[in-house]
Amino acid sequence: MSSTIASTGTSSAPDHSSSYPPVTSVAVIGFGTMGSGIAHVCALAGLSVHVVEPSESVIVRDMKQIDGYLQRGVAKGRMTDDERVATLARITPGTSLSHAYSADIVIEAAPERIDLKTEIFRTLDANTPKTTILATNTSALSVTEIAAAAELFPERVCGLHFFNPAPVLPLVEVISAERTDPEVAARAFAFVQQIGKEPISCGDTPGFVVNRILIPLLNDVVRVHEAGTATAEDIDKGCRFGLNWPIGPLSLIDLIGLDVHVHASEALFDSFRESRMAPPPSMVRMVKSGKLGRKNGEGFFCYDK
Repeated sequence: MSSTIASTGTSSAPDHSSSYPPVTSVAVIGFGTMGSGIAHVCALAGLSVHVVEPSESVIVRDMKQIDGYLQRGVAKGRMTDDERVATLARITPGTSLSHAYSADIVIEAAPERIDLKTEIFRTLDANTPKTTILATNTSALSVTEIAAAAELFPERVCGLHFFNPAPVLPLVEVISAERTDPEVAARAFAFVQQIGKEPISCGDTPGFVVNRILIPLLNDVVRVHEAGTATAEDIDKGCRFGLNWPIGPLSLIDLIGLDVHVHASEALFDSFRESRMAPPPSMVRMVKSGKLGRKNGEGFFCYDK
């Protein structure tokens, strides 16, 4: 899960983008919301992008979605139609994991299941050059545990946590696992700068930096709503106009996905056992009743499907 609340100030991150040879090819494992966003960002940066997605229907859906975003960019004068066509042409989808083996860096964006991710990294570790960076976009699982599946070269595994929507939000958390080589982390940091994003470095702790702060905060907001203190509309309005947030907190949860937020809350609570990190009962009930947010049309607010 991921997003932002406010953006002020400028980045103080060191510029490593010229310290290492530029990345020319990226593989993204898994399309969906995050995978398609990451592929979109990398293609816009001029890189060759290989996407691995086992579902042909998801490939068709998400390629259309990326093209839709690009067409809106053309309509707003941000790019020419020739640039749109060229950007889309840089993305090559495939259904086999072997489609990723030749990339300079592989970014895994598969569903948040440790068994699935470890199997992917075990296979990648055995079939890619040892200089290839293997990164996970996990927001809730241990990067160190995922890296342990790469038994040959675990030191080349790190986390690259993009924020949703990836084409819009500039932040990427660069996470070093217990055995990540510092040079691998520096190369990953440089890659993030190369694609025009703002990296921050952090250790492998549950929630990393942003979600460790954000999840308890959003849970507090849900409890205010749960108590009947104010309507969802007024809570969001209060935060937007009183705290200068660009999006209200309940709208943000709808954007993230209530199920995703509940899962992330449970993971944090399991790690820290702090009550603020536990998902509020009302939100758990909403998920069980099928209210997942924007992606299926109803959460704290209703949306056109």
